[in-house]
Amino acid sequence: MRFHRYIATAGALGLACSLAGGPALAEPADQGQTAAQPGEGIEAGDTAFVDTTVATLWGEPDQTRPMDEPSTTNPVDLDQWNKNMEKTEDRGWLTGHTETQAVYGSEVSVIETKGDWSKVAVNDQSTPKDDRGYPGWVPTGQLIENQSFDEQKDSGQRAVVTSDKAALTGDSGEDGNNLNLSFNTELPVVSQDGSSVQVGLPNGGTGSVQATDVSVYAPGEKPERPTGEQVVETGKQFDGLRYLWAGVSSYGYDCSGFTYSMYRAHGIVIPRDADAQAEFGQDVAEDDLQPGDLLFFAQPGGTGAVHHVGMYMGDGKMIHAPNESTTVSVTDWKQWDSKDEFSGAKRML
Repeated sequence: MRFHRYIATAGALGLACSLAGGPALAEPADQGQTAAQPGEGIEAGDTAFVDTTVATLWGEPDQTRPMDEPSTTNPVDLDQWNKNMEKTEDRGWLTGHTETQAVYGSEVSVIETKGDWSKVAVNDQSTPKDDRGYPGWVPTGQLIENQSFDEQKDSGQRAVVTSDKAALTGDSGEDGNNLNLSFNTELPVVSQDGSSVQVGLPNGGTGSVQATDVSVYAPGEKPERPTGEQVVETGKQFDGLRYLWAGVSSYGYDCSGFTYSMYRAHGIVIPRDADAQAEFGQDVAEDDLQPGDLLFFAQPGGTGAVHHVGMYMGDGKMIHAPNESTTVSVTDWKQWDSKDEFSGAKRML
């Protein structure tokens, strides 16, 4: 059985640092070195980057349904994909068919290619499945190789999306369309004025985002370490968002993708999946729960495999992404746990 997933990361959302007198900016891509086209030249052993708003990783290639087409193209249309899956049974079908997601600009290791698909590992999603990162299959056309972008990410400041979504304008990728970047998308900074931040793109171009939608960090800098209450406040930003199995973006989260993403926003990274996450962090007694602690649930009766995770808010409340028929929501966790499946709690801070 596929486990629900979750990962944590600690550190409070940082303030955008001033560029005046600050660390060096990433250099724009050398216009003499044209980046490859999406999907061009991708081979096993390569390092590539996600070149669409969010790439969904599938369990096997070529197993998608017609309604999934908006998620497999470049550009993607994730709003349309979500609309196509209004019915609970259509959304529930993703369980066991999709693995995880990776946001725009994420680095992946290419493991294998097969037709128009590539098996990749998302390097920044830790899992016991693969030391390289979380594995799954993506349409090769959603990937791009660009050494200059890789160097930009390593050497310069980076902008991290802190809003639900951030409009990227002036984008020369995705057929010239603007993108609505997901929460937690990270891109190298090229320049900044008072109201906007120019960022480097995987395709070698540049685009701009509103300064109010991002935080800017120096190379190697992390957000300040958060309190549990701050992580909870970040989670409340997505209250009401429809559940999406394998989701790790503001277009939809699964239970562990939600906790993973909220902690990641604060600079703390733990494993992607619930079973591995339950082995991470510090054990917490039920009578010592604090906001930000993760609550785990297992079948049968809390003694078997972990299948769900939520985040404790205080006062007996939990925020979580329950299942395909619901949304991210706040609930009394003991009332929700009507089958007595609570198996323990962990502190990630």
